Amino acid sequence: MTRATVTTATTPPAPTPPATMTPTATPPTAVPRTATPPTAVRPADLTPAPLDREAGYALLAELAGPVAAATLGGLDGLAPGFADWIVTSLFGGTYQRPGLALRDRQIANLAALTALGGVEPQLADHVRNSLRIGMTREEITEVIVHLAPYVGVPKALAGLRVATATFTATDTPTTEAPTAADTRAEARA
Repeated sequence: MTRATVTTATTPPAPTPPATMTPTATPPTAVPRTATPPTAVRPADLTPAPLDREAGYALLAELAGPVAAATLGGLDGLAPGFADWIVTSLFGGTYQRPGLALRDRQIANLAALTALGGVEPQLADHVRNSLRIGMTREEITEVIVHLAPYVGVPKALAGLRVATATFTATDTPTTEAPTAADTRAEARA
């Protein structure tokens, strides 16, 4: 039996970097160790973020109706306190900020959830919420179609499938109580 002889190739030494790229002992942007750290941000220096728990639950009831209670109850059974944190910080905080109308926030939600993909239950909830606040099926559909060149055709198609299924489900008679938006619409008619 013959043994193979293994020869190792030697690699040439790495080239020396030009003088302009040679690291210096102390880079010009380095902070000397003797410097005092910057002062910490103090809560008093920041604008408080209002969190209104009651406003959050009221808004969620308007947006989602009785569906929210079932969803939140199940979530609270699994992760106690998490559902309340979501409602308080999201619906009682972020949604309460000035600058965007509720309709605009729903358009942003539809776009973000469609772009994310894999969040079909949440997208369906926001399609339903968008209908409840007065957006039309055509507007919701157009938001999702508009995303195709930005997020990709497959994600837009997946979003449209969720919207179609949600539209179909809303055509089925339910025993849900009318929302505040329904009541306002009836009053205007």
